Amino acid sequence: MTSQAIHFGTSGWRGIIAEDFTFGGVRRASEAIAQHVLAQKKAPVVIVGYDTRFFSPEFALTSAEVLRSHGCRVLLCPGPTPTPAIAHAIIHDKLDGGVNITASHNPAEYNGLKFSGPDGGPALPEITKDIEKRAAAIPDGDSQHHEIENNFESIEPRQPYFEQLHRVIRFDTLRQAKGNFVCDALHGCGAGWLDRILHDSGIAVTEIRANRDVLFDGTGPDPSEENLKPLIQTVKEKKALAGLATDGDADRFGIVDRDGSFVSPNHILGLAFDYLLETRGYKLGAHRSVATTHLIDAVAKLHGVQVYETPVGFKYVGPLLRENKIAIGGEESAGMTIRGHLPEKDGVLACLLVAEMIAARQASLRDQLRDLFRRIGREFWPVRENLHLPDEVQAKLPQRLKGDFKEFAGHRVTKVDRIDGLQLTLDDGTWVLMRPSGTEPVVRIYTEATTEAAAHKLAEQARAWITQ
Repeated sequence: MTSQAIHFGTSGWRGIIAEDFTFGGVRRASEAIAQHVLAQKKAPVVIVGYDTRFFSPEFALTSAEVLRSHGCRVLLCPGPTPTPAIAHAIIHDKLDGGVNITASHNPAEYNGLKFSGPDGGPALPEITKDIEKRAAAIPDGDSQHHEIENNFESIEPRQPYFEQLHRVIRFDTLRQAKGNFVCDALHGCGAGWLDRILHDSGIAVTEIRANRDVLFDGTGPDPSEENLKPLIQTVKEKKALAGLATDGDADRFGIVDRDGSFVSPNHILGLAFDYLLETRGYKLGAHRSVATTHLIDAVAKLHGVQVYETPVGFKYVGPLLRENKIAIGGEESAGMTIRGHLPEKDGVLACLLVAEMIAARQASLRDQLRDLFRRIGREFWPVRENLHLPDEVQAKLPQRLKGDFKEFAGHRVTKVDRIDGLQLTLDDGTWVLMRPSGTEPVVRIYTEATTEAAAHKLAEQARAWITQ
């Protein structure tokens, strides 16, 4: 029997449970990771964590058993643990890496495995390629899944992680909030973490969807506008200052304003960058992926600082943080970290920073955004669409994206960027990006214009071009 290929995308190896993501695959991936860390250090110590998905605890035990059998010392999380808390534990306890069983925000039928290096950040491409190569050389074992006794050393990352959040978030400011917040864990790892740190700090909070539900209400733990309807309803009912959501492994955020309107992660990143520069006294730039709003560029220009653009993937943020070049690192897919924090996206941190910003400015997010647009002198409205294509169209797309573009959607192309997919900047300042996803069988279309209608129209034109 041929072993199924293990491929690490922009954020780990993911697949449909029992179809692509199997116990045999977890064993091979874990053995490959063991080989990799043992090649770096004689007696490595590795943390193993997991989320609330179907079979995640069992997959984690399987991974831990394989790592231990190959000579790694394993520290196992005692319950579902946010990805950023695992990342912090690696740094805080000077561990040699971490294995995390999670498919993050993917639909319920998926599970996955993330590997983080000793810096706490997602493994860089050269590391994941080494792990893939090692995994490909390991045959699938003929041993069946069996009950593994949980006699591993335990690690409790909560308190050190909370102490870290208290270092970067101004809880004294947050306590000045004139009202309460609603936290939505979407049945994921954020339950008992975001709500608890707020409650323990004396801030009024209501928690929803905190129980484990491996079907995630039948929608999935992605904090999208569609999936946050229960949060929107609760914010309105409670007359809350905001709704704060985290995804399946709590590395992404979703924000609902006090009137129940969903706030784009892109707009949150622009607001947070402006707020950090205003309140922390930094003269530092920002990181953004190629798919992320140019509102960040406009804020950088307003404050006279630099923007660092990278391909999609949070693994590119770490080096910029270590070199003290950025106040914030962000991706439009609701990923954020800030100076002095982790080289990993952190949904708990992002929600806390938004809550602090609301408390400090005593204004709704809509009013804050309106004020920011006024100071910049221009509005930024981003749109993202996922396009599911027939296999034959998907197969031809990479070659078509390599073409020569002088004009697109009736406008002259002023800039072509191929750092990740194809981004075209047009003569009216709008832009479109087309890129195949690294974790799902879709093509993503990103656009940005000065109105939502114009951004949607550009997305329609991109969709027509792709499918023609």
